[in-house]
Amino acid sequence: MLQPRTMNISAMVLFGTLSIFVRGVDLSSLETAFWRGLIALAVLSLLRLVTPRSETPPLSGRQKLIMVLTGMAVGLNWALLFTAYNYTSVAVATLAYYFAPVLVMALSPLLFRERTTPWQLLCFFAATAGLVLVISGGATLTAGNLVGVGFGLGAACLYATVVLINKFCPGGTGLDRSIYQMAGSCLLLVVLVPLRGGFHLMECDVTSLVNLLIVGVVHTGLAYWLYFTSIRDLPGTQTAILSYIDPVVAIFVSTLFFRESVAMSQWVGAALILGCTGLYQVLSIRRPATAK
Repeated sequence: MLQPRTMNISAMVLFGTLSIFVRGVDLSSLETAFWRGLIALAVLSLLRLVTPRSETPPLSGRQKLIMVLTGMAVGLNWALLFTAYNYTSVAVATLAYYFAPVLVMALSPLLFRERTTPWQLLCFFAATAGLVLVISGGATLTAGNLVGVGFGLGAACLYATVVLINKFCPGGTGLDRSIYQMAGSCLLLVVLVPLRGGFHLMECDVTSLVNLLIVGVVHTGLAYWLYFTSIRDLPGTQTAILSYIDPVVAIFVSTLFFRESVAMSQWVGAALILGCTGLYQVLSIRRPATAK
């Protein structure tokens, strides 16, 4: 069985490549989010059938309802992030979206009484500085893309809410929780999509369909199973630090696939993020954050 850190890092790497495939889907943001959730729901349900039963206590009725509600937040989170991609660059949208770990880091000690060492705080702020260098080195905010930033920040708030609420629901496996959340996202989006232009999947070409399948199966079904399985056993502060792997991977992907130039300041920021992430993991192993 994979360790929680390994699972979380794997999920972050998958999330970092998401924009490549989302941009290849010729559908609205809401409809892309809907099909993403529906495909992932099918994949996760199939995994549930072939996965041995776990000794983890099952979700209670109340927890199932909470997972469905947070799933609705997940669906809106996707839609807002995809919309941000349409209004501004992936870099600026990512900067706005990755305010979420800051929110998780700030609220975890208050909500979960997690102790944070000075070294862990230093790693966090250094990684945040690295993230600013990574993003700001490649794009400048203008009035034209402030709308995209707004959508990105909205997605960040929803993302942080999902992470924090998951910590309050210890029951169920990561797979079970992901299934209920995917169902929640589909329930909300199947109502919203007809109100915002309807469904147009049959009008897509083969390339769009292939990209959509990759987004649903790999970047959602597999990635969310890994992610939600891992965050139940990781401190909120560590989850926040590891999440910085996502934008670093996105920078490398943009260089290799989109042939976008990367400034020296961005490489420095990437080094800061990776270095601080590694140092944080070492510190967590030697002197892990614990609850009072």
